[in-house]
Amino acid sequence: MFNSQKESASINSAETIIGPSIKVTGNFHGEGNMIIEGIVEGSVKTNQFLLVGIKSKILANVEAKDAKIGGEIHGDIKIENFLEILASAKIFGNIEVNKLSIEKGAIFNGNCLMQSSNKKIEK
Repeated sequence: MFNSQKESASINSAETIIGPSIKVTGNFHGEGNMIIEGIVEGSVKTNQFLLVGIKSKILANVEAKDAKIGGEIHGDIKIENFLEILASAKIFGNIEVNKLSIEKGAIFNGNCLMQSSNKKIEK
């Protein structure tokens, strides 16, 4: 699941991990790297890397600097830099991003707005 040493380092230094048996309801905001393997209802926001595991489910809007999504998201996604959508992902909402990668087999129902690298996404 890790494609680079930088990504692996981001996960190893995760500030917050929501395990597969955890359900969080409400606004979930953090400053560091975040891993979500469980269920989140509300909003998710981090200023760093977000990893959404393949069995996770998010019923919320999501914001992060970079993200890798393998699970299911019902909500809008704003990523400042790079978003990787894995084949197992199911996204039902709009995406606003700078750089995007979508693997064959992923489900994405929504609109996508790609910003230039010189223009920062408003938060």
